[in-house]
Amino acid sequence: MSAGDEVPDEPGGTTPINRTETDPAAYSGVRTGPLRAGERVTLTDPKGRRHSVLLAKGQRFHTAKGAIAHDDLIGGPEGVVVTSAGGVAYLALRPLLGEFTIGMPRGAQVVYPKDAAQIVVGADIFPGARVLEAGAGSGALSLALLRAIGPTGRLTSYERREDFAAIAAKNVRNFLGRDHPAWDLRIGDLADALGDGAAADPGAPAEVDRVVLDMLAPWECVDVIADRLVPGGVICCYVATTTQLGRITETLRVHGGFTEPEATESMVRGWHVEGLAIRPSHQMVGHTGFLLTSRRLAPGVTAPARKRRPAPGAYGDDYTGPRRREPASDGTEP
Repeated sequence: MSAGDEVPDEPGGTTPINRTETDPAAYSGVRTGPLRAGERVTLTDPKGRRHSVLLAKGQRFHTAKGAIAHDDLIGGPEGVVVTSAGGVAYLALRPLLGEFTIGMPRGAQVVYPKDAAQIVVGADIFPGARVLEAGAGSGALSLALLRAIGPTGRLTSYERREDFAAIAAKNVRNFLGRDHPAWDLRIGDLADALGDGAAADPGAPAEVDRVVLDMLAPWECVDVIADRLVPGGVICCYVATTTQLGRITETLRVHGGFTEPEATESMVRGWHVEGLAIRPSHQMVGHTGFLLTSRRLAPGVTAPARKRRPAPGAYGDDYTGPRRREPASDGTEP
């Protein structure tokens, strides 16, 4: 494709653009200009309730307060107010990436925008990066990663379930309006695909800059990932429970080829601001998952032993997880 080619922007139509294959804006999913049939818009009512609508000529969106004709929106700008037959005003805007991922069809649970943002920054995802993802799910995190790496990067995503992969592929295509040239979605188990057995994937990347794991047992992949992750590269794991968090943390420590893992959790709380009434919102986005990040050391280099003393009982008789070595005489390292 050369600059100036017509690139499909929505189903059933094309939009002339003057971009090249390597222009990140061409694959951002951001659309401007008049609203068109085949585009999705978000209608927000006076109470702040949002409704996702796929525009189609001659169709109507029905609400409890009357219908809204799609033709009243098609051809006009976004950011307008449209009134239903019952006299209720709705604000019409194209959905942002975060809004789209929350409301899109899903098979697996989506990675929420607050966590996707932390992953992109915490894992230091950069334009042109070679990223390995396990657990494509419904495609929410894949969209965030694709926007960060751009068309010059490479995102290789593994998903065990074919039905989930199909949903993820459709969601990514619907938001971007096209297939992303940097995305390689594969069906299979990551540990098997990167291993040496019969299920090994010959098309798996030989070397990657970043690894993002959104899976049930990420500790099963540590050894094979260590062979592909470049020195200084980042591994980021997204897990739901403290049991998973502890297991992957200790596995990385026992491996010895990674820096001391850092675990975080993010919570987002809105604020009510109205005149002198300024207070926290009664609702918030609380726990959704834990993030664990670590960096790969050079081959043959072992992480130095930690100097801090573990909490009493942290590695007592009831602890059954991975152990790096027996406790030192001063008790500073398990």
